[in-house]
Amino acid sequence: MDIIGTILWPIKWVVEAILVAFHTLWTAIGFSPDEGLTWVLSIVGLVLVIRAALIPIFVRQIKSQRRMLEVAPQIKKIQDKYKGKKDQFSREAMSRETMALYKKTGTNPLSSCLPLLIQMPIFFSLFSVLSNAQHPDHPAGIGLLNQQLSESFGTSSLFGIAPLHESFSTATTPAVQIIAVIMVILMTGSQFITQLQIMSKNQSAEMKASPTYRQQRILLYLLPLVFAFSGFTFPLGVMFYWLVSNFWTMVQQFLVIRNMPTPGSEAALAREARLAKRQLRRPVITEQLAPESGTLMIEEPINPQRQQPVSKNRAKKKSGNSKR
Repeated sequence: MDIIGTILWPIKWVVEAILVAFHTLWTAIGFSPDEGLTWVLSIVGLVLVIRAALIPIFVRQIKSQRRMLEVAPQIKKIQDKYKGKKDQFSREAMSRETMALYKKTGTNPLSSCLPLLIQMPIFFSLFSVLSNAQHPDHPAGIGLLNQQLSESFGTSSLFGIAPLHESFSTATTPAVQIIAVIMVILMTGSQFITQLQIMSKNQSAEMKASPTYRQQRILLYLLPLVFAFSGFTFPLGVMFYWLVSNFWTMVQQFLVIRNMPTPGSEAALAREARLAKRQLRRPVITEQLAPESGTLMIEEPINPQRQQPVSKNRAKKKSGNSKR
């Protein structure tokens, strides 16, 4: 076993265990064990478990990205300070000042890439599991994916017309190509929307003036194209994992931007407006001490009632009764 296989071995074992657990669940509910839909739902369950486990790391990534964008103008000043100086002393001084800034602000440039780095081995493990399952002899997995389940996974077809082990480039039926094109469009669109809502709503004015923002603008259009071209080479089973994971990221990003926006951004201003509107709807309760007993009295605002107009005759009667 090579070093990559050694690294992926425990991840593949966990992937197989989760995949088989959901396959067993759907089969117990009444789905056909060899149907492609059963395996697709098992892949969806795999995504939900893995992405839920990565939520704390994702929150840390958001905070790290925010701090990186906040310190970007200061990093630019350090770079401008040593611009044009290529001697070793200047480079070491620039590196020391940059690292000192990272340490002072509690920023780690690598932490923003941590969720992606963690997901890549999982992605390659699923790809390896599916590739082995689609092999002509359908070898058993390294864990709970036994020979029978491996053969079921490798030969399953979605709705009986789209084998999960086929890709757009290796498709034997038009149905596989149609499904693959639709999934690539959805994957590309969800990736673009996720990045767009970050760029348009969750950036302050200082961040938009930084070089990092310009780099993100380039990636906004570049990454979806990369995913679009590479998506045509992946089997449908792997693409389902990728698509569901993209939708999870898009919804998760929306909730984070709505509830944890970057200070000074458009999303932060919108959140402050929502909180202010919500505060106005709440009744104002005042607390004061009674002058004699010293007990705490809570006074709620009294809704003033509109006084009805009184006719002249009724007014005269009231005045007569009061004289008596």
